[in-house]
Amino acid sequence: MPRLFTGVEIPPETRQALASQRGGLPGARWIDPENYHLTLRFIGDVDDIIAREVASLLGKVKRPPFELRLEGLTSFGSRKPRAVVATVTPAPALLDVQAEHERLMQQIGLDPEGRKYTPHVTLARLRDSSSRQVAEYLAARGYFRTAAFRVSRFVLFSSRASIGGGPYVVEESYPLAA
Repeated sequence: MPRLFTGVEIPPETRQALASQRGGLPGARWIDPENYHLTLRFIGDVDDIIAREVASLLGKVKRPPFELRLEGLTSFGSRKPRAVVATVTPAPALLDVQAEHERLMQQIGLDPEGRKYTPHVTLARLRDSSSRQVAEYLAARGYFRTAAFRVSRFVLFSSRASIGGGPYVVEESYPLAA
């Protein structure tokens, strides 16, 4: 039973910039740079029939390419931080693609995503990092910003149930075209 999600791949130059932020935070499990991605819609563990239906439906998405930029680092989790992430500069085109994925997944009977969509790239998962340690890490990183990159496709990823994320496999890719 595959575990699936849709996402945007991170280009090599941007992965390198993100990887330069690794280290210096006790209790962090750093994501391997080759596994950096921006999730559009988590689908979950599905049988092969649903997986094929998902793959087919995603081919109906017709959106133009767009640009993204990562700007800033933050953490998820209020009193107990659970992840360090790079945030995405607001991009209406990204939100449109994500909303279409959400609609398509609901059409085939998947439950709606329970959380508001917050585009980000996870850099580390946190185990025993204190709020103070995370705040110090983020303060020391100062201003973080990548060059803009073009998103010309999205992909259907699969993953194995694991701790810490990855490895992720591209099952299908879907070009964005005007």
